[in-house]
Amino acid sequence: MSRQERENMIQFLTKVQGLSEGKLMMMTDEDVEHLYTRAYILHEKM
Repeated sequence: MSRQERENMIQFLTKVQGLSEGKLMMMTDEDVEHLYTRAYILHEKM
């Protein structure tokens, strides 16, 4: 994943899920992508 993709995912997660940017920055790319995918699917259904 590119740096820009990761930054966009983190921004989305902080806004939609209310997660801490600091905690997300410490996670692996795979963890961030997993959380993003789950949050996006739930957000899309709304």
